[in-house]
This record gives sequence, C-alpha cells and structure tokens, in this order.
Amino acid sequence: MKIDTQTYQSRRERLMQSLPENSVVVIRTGELATRNNDCEYEFRPHSSFFYLTGFPEPSAYAIIGSDGEMTLVTLPKDPEKEQWEGFRFGKQGAIKNFGANDAADLDQLDDVMVTALNGTANVVYLFNDSVLREKIAGWRDALAARARAGAIAPTQFTDVGPFIAEMRLFKDVEEVAIMEAAAQISVEAHKQAMRSVRPNMKEYQLEAELNYVFMKSGARQPAYNNIVASGSNACILHYVKNDELIKDGDLILIDAGAELGCYAADITRTFPANGKFSEPQATLYQVVLDAYYAGMKHLTVGNPYEACHNAAVRTLTEGLVAHGLLSGDVDLLIESKAYRDFYMHNTGHWLGLDVHDCGAYKIAGESRLLEVGMVLTIEPGLYVSADNKSVDEKWRGIGIRIEDDVLIRADGPYVLTHGLAKEIRDIEALMAQSR
Repeated sequence: MKIDTQTYQSRRERLMQSLPENSVVVIRTGELATRNNDCEYEFRPHSSFFYLTGFPEPSAYAIIGSDGEMTLVTLPKDPEKEQWEGFRFGKQGAIKNFGANDAADLDQLDDVMVTALNGTANVVYLFNDSVLREKIAGWRDALAARARAGAIAPTQFTDVGPFIAEMRLFKDVEEVAIMEAAAQISVEAHKQAMRSVRPNMKEYQLEAELNYVFMKSGARQPAYNNIVASGSNACILHYVKNDELIKDGDLILIDAGAELGCYAADITRTFPANGKFSEPQATLYQVVLDAYYAGMKHLTVGNPYEACHNAAVRTLTEGLVAHGLLSGDVDLLIESKAYRDFYMHNTGHWLGLDVHDCGAYKIAGESRLLEVGMVLTIEPGLYVSADNKSVDEKWRGIGIRIEDDVLIRADGPYVLTHGLAKEIRDIEALMAQSR
C-alpha cells in the first residue's frame, strides 16, 4: 500500500500555508545506526520527514519552499556502493518517484542550503534535531559573512514540530487504509499466538509466532518491541526480555503491533496459557473489560480526550473496591489516586506513524475535544504486583491489559483492530479450537 505523491505535495502546501511568509522548511530523514562493528540496523525514516516526502532512504534532506515546492538532497547513485548496499534513487529518482521539484547529491548540501536560505527570513526545522540545528547555524553564519556581497542571512527560527504534529493528528483516507491493514495483520498475529501457546514454551517462542504472521503478511517489522509477558512479568509495563518459561496457570499479556508503510498498529490481549481463566484471573479480567467498554462510550466527536480515561479509572476503582483490593469511598480513592498502585498509566494515546504518535492532548490547558480523523488507542489495565502484601494472595502477580486501535468517525468510534476476541468466553473458545 502506497500513498500518492500528490498527497505528500498537498501536505507540504498545507504546512507552508500555516507558517509565516518568507519561510523555508528544512527537515532530514536521519542516518543509518550501527548495530555492532560494521553492521547497521535496517533503516527507518524519521516519521515527520516521511510524512512530508515519502522518501525512504537515509542521509536525505528536504527543503520546502513557500508553495510547497521541494528539493530533495540525497545519496548519489553509485554502482559500486549499490552492489554492496542496495539500490539508491539518486537525483532523478527523487524527482520522478517522489514529486521533488529539484534534487541534488548529498555532497552539494552546503551549496544548496546556502542558496535556499539566502534572503529567507524564517528557517523552520525540528528544534529537537541537534545535528540539523548545528548545520543551520553554519549556513546562517556563511551567509552573514557574505553580507557585503549582498547575501541576507535568516534572522528567525521556528520549530516545525507543533505544526507537523497537528497535521499528523488527523488521518486522511490513505492513512486510515494503511493503518487498518496494519491492524488486521496484528489481529491475525494475536490469534495465532492464542492458538499456539502452551505451558512450558518460552516467551520468545510465542513471540516468534507474532513475527511470523507479521512478515508473512507483508509487515517487515513490529511497530515497537514486542511484549510477551507471562505470569507476574505482565505487571512490568514495558517488559521486553521475553525469555522466561510460560507456566501452566499463567496469564499471558501480549502487547504487539505490526508496522506497515511506516504506520503502527498497537494491540494488547491477555489470555490464559492453558486456555482457561482461573476464578481470580477472570474476576479481574472482567473489571478491565468493563473499564474498556466504559471508556469506549466516550470516544465520540466533541467529547474531551480525557473523558475515556476518567470513565475507565472510575470503573477500575469500583472493581478494586468490590473485590477487596482497595477499601474506602470510590470518589476519595480516585481523588487521592489510590488506584495507581494497580493502574499507573493513561487509557490511551495517539497512534499513527509513531506508536506513541505526536499531537497535543490539551489545548490552552484543557483536554482537547475529539474530532473526526483522529486515531487513538484505548487500553485499560490492572497490575497486581507479586510483592503486594496488602491484597489477598490469590490476586498477586496478575497483570491484565486490553488494547484496541480506534478511529474517531462522525457516526461513532470505529475499531480498526476489529475481529479479535476480548470477551472471556470468546478467548477460551478460540483457544479451544487448537487444543
């Protein structure tokens, strides 16, 4: 699945329309990262660079002018290097395949940039890119040194991050199609894990089932490090060791999503290694599921973003009190955040090119209102530490999270990760098919 070059052009035009006159945007994709010695990690372009260009290669720069016109500075065509490292688009490929108005080889970067910035009032770039910040300072100084010859150095500098973040928050039709495809690949991977799990497997053996489905289905890598946590490991929110033995009676928490076309899916499911929830596991699982449904009711246009979280927190706290893990008045327990001993994260986040995608959660200090085209996760959970002596022993070491990806539509929330069991009976029925 591929986004049309005209879509990227439209994004660049909209970005420039949101900026002051006489601005130039400069953004880079990043460099190959060394894994060990002379071996590199597979390259993945910077999300905002990719959002504006679609260009997939390392060491590239994009210069965007007032009408959205783009110059790409890229690695040059080099038959010898391409023999070892693979195909490069080069200047002609940048123009032909990515809609660049002009292109140059990387060794021409300084000349191209000094020309582009001469007479420009405002240079717009990602302030958190320290490498680019240093380069821009050098290009500015080079222009300032030529002032007597008529060169005009820029005097204003603007962070492009908030402007791109606001654009990326609202997904277009092409993005939604890719994200739903990534979500459905992830759904199939989770189903495969539920069917395949057996006590006495290693967590990484179960992880292999996920990666197999991802890659077989066209997603070359996960969107983030897979979490495959058995037993009390599920109480570690970002557990990624995935190397312990899965025991009979364990719950398995899998938080994993495929990346497709640089877009992320993000799913969590919790299920029993032996195919049957124990009574304590089922009790707490139902509390989390009830919180999921309570939060989902608030994922509608015009509702504050935080309404979903607040509804989930109330349901979780009521459940903790009902089953004796907390005691006291529910309102006071929420006010004092006593529930955070068992639920210490938010009930979701924006989703897109990054799994924790960019975009403001508050506007002028108030929770922003949900709008059509936003995509976010909903992910309530409960985590009872194995060392928590304040609760009955039967609850200790139980970690549960349920997570789906949701598109905000005018007619209500649409679950992109549809088709994956989350009711207890449905999970047990799916697992029973392979036993």
